[in-house]
Amino acid sequence: MKHTLSVLLQNKPGVLSRVTGLFSGRGFNIKSLCVAETLDPSLSCLTLVTNGNDAIVEQITKQLHKLIDVIKVTDISEGEFVEREMALIRVKAENTTRAEVLRVIDIFRGKVVDVSSKSYSVEVTGSANKIQAIIDILRPIGIKEIVRTGTIAMARMPKK
Repeated sequence: MKHTLSVLLQNKPGVLSRVTGLFSGRGFNIKSLCVAETLDPSLSCLTLVTNGNDAIVEQITKQLHKLIDVIKVTDISEGEFVEREMALIRVKAENTTRAEVLRVIDIFRGKVVDVSSKSYSVEVTGSANKIQAIIDILRPIGIKEIVRTGTIAMARMPKK
């Protein structure tokens, strides 16, 4: 089962290395990892996606709490949350395929961020499923390169 963890931690050298070392040392896999400063530059928010049953994720959470620079660990996949990922995709765009590529990009609400005589570089933001869907559609046209961010996620606030 997929779990998305939000980890608030000190923004210090070596902290990320200790977090990833904890995973590799115990044989846990990280599917996605994204980290950046928060509003407070002394803190970072790390969004981590991993697979495992509830017992494994509970073990991961306990181990993360033992790290001195970790302030808070939340399994946000236990409730409602919003998640996004971004991809930059360089796709062939020759005279015969340019219109088709532009239609696909428009359907997925992507945008062209760079143009050359033989390709478009496209930015697409959305869920991991949306990113995979556009990749699957563009693959037969000819994808030259893909760069993806990790998942970023935020718990939804109650609507009341």
